[in-house]
Amino acid sequence: MFGILAQPFGWILQLLYMLLGKYWLAILIFSVVVRLALYPVHKKTILSTAGMAEMSKKSQEIQKKYAGDRAMIEKKTQELYAETGYSPVSGCLPMLIQVVVISGLFILLRNPMNYYTDEKMVFAIHESFLWIKDMSQPDPWILPVLTGIATFFGMNMSGSMENATANAQGNKGMNLMKFVMPVMLMWLAHSYPAALAMYWTIGQIILIFFNIRFKKLREEMAAGKTPTKKKKKTAN
Repeated sequence: MFGILAQPFGWILQLLYMLLGKYWLAILIFSVVVRLALYPVHKKTILSTAGMAEMSKKSQEIQKKYAGDRAMIEKKTQELYAETGYSPVSGCLPMLIQVVVISGLFILLRNPMNYYTDEKMVFAIHESFLWIKDMSQPDPWILPVLTGIATFFGMNMSGSMENATANAQGNKGMNLMKFVMPVMLMWLAHSYPAALAMYWTIGQIILIFFNIRFKKLREEMAAGKTPTKKKKKTAN
């Protein structure tokens, strides 16, 4: 399934290599292009997650106020959704897009020669870069450590809104994930081709810059300043 998506990614990466002449540089540019393309998706996820935290608080207030009256709770909750323009499933699509893209890239960079058509790529994927002797083989230590560090900081910054939601719902699982996921990815990177670990690390570094850009927005959302849906003016 995801192999279908890996094929066009392979064409793009192959084209970048033909233009740039360096496989590591093609991976770097490709990582930047993919992350920039997902910028609107990431922004929407931040808005949706922060809105979830605020909506959870307001929903709990409604449940306390109308305890025992299920019909009124449902009515007031729907009115709240309509007033704010918030949808409980608004964050699902952005997350799904990211999962699909990452899965396609994983398949491509794990088995690159299944998707490259130019014979020059046979040699390109084995190029060296800095301390990495072969981009198609795992880097035993430095790159996996960088992967874990970049993932931790990326998740820690992205998790500010998720943590607000988790605290509102009494769920501490998200706080644990920001420690478990970096360690797991660092361990997995020992078996990944260096090109794949490099892609992920670059993506996480770019994500950190995205989160710096969204810092003010996240703080406003955490403070409950959730954007509301503008009501249309009706003609008299």
